[in-house]
Formats: sequence, structure tokens, C-alpha cells
Amino acid sequence: MTYTGEPGAAHGPRAGARWSVAATALLLAFAAVASCSDRGEEPAASAAPTGPPGAGAAPSPTQRPTTAPPSTAPPTTAPPSTAPPSTAPPSTAPPSSASPEAPVQPSASATASRTPAPRVLFGRGDEGAGVRELQARLAQISWFDSAPTGFYGRLTASAVDGFQARRGLPRTGQADTVTWARLLGMTTRPTAAELSGEKPRPPRPRLDPRCLNGRVLCVSKATRSLSWVVDGTVRATLDVRFGSEYTPTREGVFQVFWKSRHHVSTLYDTPMPYAMFFSGGQAVHYSADFAAQGYNGASHGCVNVRDKAGIAALFAAVRTGDKVVVHR
Repeated sequence: MTYTGEPGAAHGPRAGARWSVAATALLLAFAAVASCSDRGEEPAASAAPTGPPGAGAAPSPTQRPTTAPPSTAPPTTAPPSTAPPSTAPPSTAPPSSASPEAPVQPSASATASRTPAPRVLFGRGDEGAGVRELQARLAQISWFDSAPTGFYGRLTASAVDGFQARRGLPRTGQADTVTWARLLGMTTRPTAAELSGEKPRPPRPRLDPRCLNGRVLCVSKATRSLSWVVDGTVRATLDVRFGSEYTPTREGVFQVFWKSRHHVSTLYDTPMPYAMFFSGGQAVHYSADFAAQGYNGASHGCVNVRDKAGIAALFAAVRTGDKVVVHR
């Protein structure tokens, strides 16, 4: 049989070369299969790196590290604010009282407590020239009816109390600095005759304009006097006293509507001789108490007269319908 020269049957150098090339190709193919099998067993890429903390995975030998290209945009910068800085306006409120610069105003009660009380000049039991002058000055304005004695007793205290009440001063019955100053402004320096007990001439009453026409009983609370005036001419003047602060004598223009010579009060059961009624139950009449006590008492609203002869003459002259003016 003829030999066809099958591979592997030949011998010699050319056959060895072919075998060497074939063996080499076979080894390379096996190596490639083994390499793919090993790669499939590699750990996942997400496994924790074994490098130091914070270091990324090592770059592949065949891969260039990824680096972000430098930015060409200009850096972002906030534009400067054009609004004026916010500043609170200065306060216009006054500083509080707690501020050390603010003066502390004393309270009204504190101011009142620092006001000194009037100093007492004369009181009950005192005696001397000062008390005598006080009595003489009170007599000038018909607040003291007795002759000055220089002794400050009940009558003097009562006169001072009445003077204080009439002028709106605290009623103490003592002659303090305020009371004395008010008295000095209303009187003159007593004469020797006044200091010795001579009855001073009462001041001439100032007639109210309403008393200048017709027949008028003109009663002045300021001078404590009653003037009988006919057509502007004063015919007679009498001392009078009035009601207390609780039973004041009414003021105004009235008329005599009733005359009663021997009248007796039905309310107080007291005599009211020579009564000339002009306003309700108020009348001009004689008062025995006024004659005895002077200005140390008061009426219940009537106009008291202490001169009995004088009121008798006046009662005879006055007619029903004549005008009565009571003023300050």
C-alpha cells in the first residue's frame, strides 16, 4: 500500500517543527481558557479596599486615573449688598426713672411731710403783751368783744377759732404763724386806747351796689354789720352775727314779708323778738345769746342783733316789702 504521508507518521526535522507549532498553539488556547476561569472568581469591585482609610481603589495598570478637568467658570461670588446697613433709630423716649441720670421727683406725700407745720405763737394759758395785741387786733374786726386782758383763755381761743374758720384755716383755736400773718394783713397796729380796752370804732361798712337804691336792710358778712340804708344814705349800723357752717345764712336779694314783735321759734322754742322775716324761716331779730356771748356762738341761720334798743328802732322803721340784701 502506498503511504500517503499522514501527520504524525512522518519523521524528521520538518515534522518536528510542525508538531512544535501545534503544541504551542494548544498550550496558548488552554492558558486562555484557564485565565477566563480564574477571572470569574475574583472578588467584587465593591469589596472594601485594603489600603489606608480614605484611599480609593488602586488604579488598573492599564487604566489612567480619572481626574476632573479644571473648571473654567469664574468662581461664584455673591454680589455686594447695596442696601444700607440696618441700624435701629435712636430712641426718643425719655430715660426711665431708674436711670442714674434722671432726677428723682419726690412724691406729693413726701413733699407734704417735709413742709413744716405752722409754729404756734400763743395758746391757752399764755399771757403777756403779745396776747393783748392779739386780742386788740381781733377786736378791730369784731372777733373779740371783751377788753384786752393779756390772758389767753376760753374767750380768746373761741375768737381765734372763729377767725380761722371764716378764713378757711385749720381750726385749732391757737394763734400760729399763718393765723397771725392773716390777722396782721387785716388790721392795724393797736393804739394805746385799744390796748387798754377802749372799744374800737368798727370799720365803715362797704355798701353793696344793690343797696344804693330805695329802702334796704344791707347785711355784710365781711364786716358783720347791718346798715339801714335809704336812697343810698346810711341811717343806722348794727353789729350782727350769722348762722354756722351747718346752718348758713342765705345770701342774695330778698324782701321783708312778715314782721313779728314777740315771735318765738316753733322749731327751737327760743324767743326771736323784733323778728323781720325775709327768707323762709330766716329773719333779722334780737338775740339775748349774742348780747351775752358775742361772736363765741352762732345762729341757726338768722341775722342776730345784740343791740336791743337799736333793733327796736329799726323794727319801727322797716316796712313789709322793704328790700334785704345779704352779701359777703
